[in-house]
Amino acid sequence: MPITRRTLLQLSATGALLTGCSPAGEAPAGEAPAAARPAAPSAPTGAAGATPEPQPELPDQIEHGPRTRPQLALTFHGQGTPAEAEAVLGAVEKGGARVTVLAVGTWLDAYPELAARVLSGKHELGNHTQTHGDIGAMDEAAASAEITECAARLRRLTGSQGRWFRPSQARLTTPQVVALARRAGYPHVLSYDVDTLDYTDPGPAAIRAAVAEQAGPGSVVSLHLGHAGTVAALPGILADLHRRGLRAVTTSELLP
Repeated sequence: MPITRRTLLQLSATGALLTGCSPAGEAPAGEAPAAARPAAPSAPTGAAGATPEPQPELPDQIEHGPRTRPQLALTFHGQGTPAEAEAVLGAVEKGGARVTVLAVGTWLDAYPELAARVLSGKHELGNHTQTHGDIGAMDEAAASAEITECAARLRRLTGSQGRWFRPSQARLTTPQVVALARRAGYPHVLSYDVDTLDYTDPGPAAIRAAVAEQAGPGSVVSLHLGHAGTVAALPGILADLHRRGLRAVTTSELLP
């Protein structure tokens, strides 16, 4: 499915799963129209004195990053054996890429050494719930536990719960889960705009084609550890991105 042209960071509607997006908000109340405000002083010439480019406010549920820079984020849902995880990490490192791994808490319980392995490769580690159940269908207490228990494991293993939380079993989640994630210390929920469907094991060619056809500057791509087809597709995916002048970076590099 081709990528639609969207606003820089569209606001995802959180009232229902997999709904459309609402337009960006208006200027803050009480702010004078541009014509009425005094002109800002000119920025000094030269890189040292240049005025930093303002960063747009991130939405509650992030589907993609800026479309103006030649980079994107490959994000991996963290499950699978150590050998499968190592195969993915080795492939992306050979291709000069950095990725974000959203870890499932039970996966960290089974293979705690993988947390350090992800970070040692200069990748990023985040929270993908404790058990990978349907968090959007859970009551408040159960959904909260899914977030906080995985966060606790990340803190114990790495000293940080990570910047990103991704809900399980839905691209977009409910307002309740968004609020619970914020309460747990995750101001934004990390979604994606490219779903490779690699977890259905469609084969390396189909996974590679999904990225080639759907991904562009600013994309957040959903991939999975634990699938041989994904490992086999990675060299081709990274070669395609290189030919297009796109660089795979961590989500925090994409969304500073």
